[in-house]
Amino acid sequence: MTDLSHINPKLHLFTADQVRRLESIAIDEFEISALTLMERAGAAAFSVLNRHWPDLKRLVVVCGPGNNGGDGYVVARLAVESGIEVTLVGYSEPKSDEAREVRDQAEKAGLELQPATTEALCRGEVIVDGLLGSGLTRPPEGPVREVISLINKCGTPVLSLDIPSGLESDTGATPGRVVKADVTVTFIGFKPGLFTGRGREFCGELHLSALEVPQQAYDRVTPTARCLSDDQIAASLPHRPQDVHKGQVGRLLVVGGDIGMSGAVTMAGEAAYRVGAGLVTLATRREHAAQIGIHRPELMTRGVEDRTALGVLIDEVDAVVAGPGLGNGEWAAEMLEQLLECDLPLVIDADGLNQLVKLGGHNSAHLQRQNWILTPHPGEAGRLLDCVSGEVQNDRFASMEAILRRFGGVCVLKGSGTLVGQQEQLPLLCQRGNSGMASGGMGDVLSGVIGGLLVQGMTPLNAASAGVWLHALAADSSAEEEGEIGMVALDLMAGIRRHRNRLVGLESDLGKTE
Repeated sequence: MTDLSHINPKLHLFTADQVRRLESIAIDEFEISALTLMERAGAAAFSVLNRHWPDLKRLVVVCGPGNNGGDGYVVARLAVESGIEVTLVGYSEPKSDEAREVRDQAEKAGLELQPATTEALCRGEVIVDGLLGSGLTRPPEGPVREVISLINKCGTPVLSLDIPSGLESDTGATPGRVVKADVTVTFIGFKPGLFTGRGREFCGELHLSALEVPQQAYDRVTPTARCLSDDQIAASLPHRPQDVHKGQVGRLLVVGGDIGMSGAVTMAGEAAYRVGAGLVTLATRREHAAQIGIHRPELMTRGVEDRTALGVLIDEVDAVVAGPGLGNGEWAAEMLEQLLECDLPLVIDADGLNQLVKLGGHNSAHLQRQNWILTPHPGEAGRLLDCVSGEVQNDRFASMEAILRRFGGVCVLKGSGTLVGQQEQLPLLCQRGNSGMASGGMGDVLSGVIGGLLVQGMTPLNAASAGVWLHALAADSSAEEEGEIGMVALDLMAGIRRHRNRLVGLESDLGKTE
């Protein structure tokens, strides 16, 4: 799925070091001066400012000592030249010659630097945050920390330059105080921290300006990750011939639903059907079999109480999802142990992941396999790695890589900015989805979607990526129709089906006439 023959700055993600490399190539080999890049950044930010606040009359610009502050000085000068009343707040002397030059130009335009007081910061209708840039690696301290607090306390809309001050650009971690932006204009390339960790909470609406850096520069720098896209997923999805029958589009087994948790396995099974699986069988506790059949009769439900009965079902399918409502008791352990003895592709989710830990997942090399997909949320990832969820969230990319080294296969690290990875492949990031997905059953649906795609012949990496994308698109569609709060897992089913068909060009023709 990873193609690095042509780097697209609108889709690929770059660390702070990689952006600095791109800047160096632009300066040294394409003779675009650092001052020109700074002027372009300020002009791009001012353009976005005008689009969002076209009637702006009073502006506050906060400039730090780095080139991020230099971009701010350019914005301030352009604003005052256009007739906007500007309060220029400078924190510390500019470090680079270019930043000093644009600071001097701002002063020649009639601007005077003001101290960072509450009165000065809250004077405008919008605050431009040029305090700290993408090189932050520690919590903001001292006066900078206090300036961030004052900006947030003003309650004024904020436009951040490159990245909200205090947010780590590579990880999305927030080691200290962070500016809460309404709009962020980032430069040269998107940074991972804008999309994952806590980035989406602090960035607001994102804009990218490549500053006219030539494509040849991007093609020489390997990015750190790639965002998923419709085109990428559509190219990987299997198309369905008109003469196909159910046996040709995959047979999935979903194992789970311990006592009192039949809903999880049912939702996973229905989700597999919604993406096109041909036959879905549920292996669950005997008490649930008849009940599930009433709710969703298309699902073939088998009461399974021991590993021998499960083994019979394994022989009849193409892949297995294990974990939705599986529980943490002896039955769950027995089911997973039986599954680990088979060679089928597996999707391990929820309680299935907890059972891996009980089976010695921290240090057992025998649990490594390449044809499974592990789908942990941060808490489950922490248990797999023997750490707390906060450590996972502090560097989600590193945590996913650690899971892949330990367990092999494909990892889907769920959360804001879900990551999909496989060793020796460029990590993939899902920039879609919303806070409404923070409700019970969402992970069960995702596991069913991935399993349903897996049995249709997709590779584990492609099935995981497409599943994450369809799941997120469906959640966004539901949010657009009825809002994020109150969304439940079953609300996604119609959207999953609709987007699956849309991406392969099979939308319904009913009602269309020539």
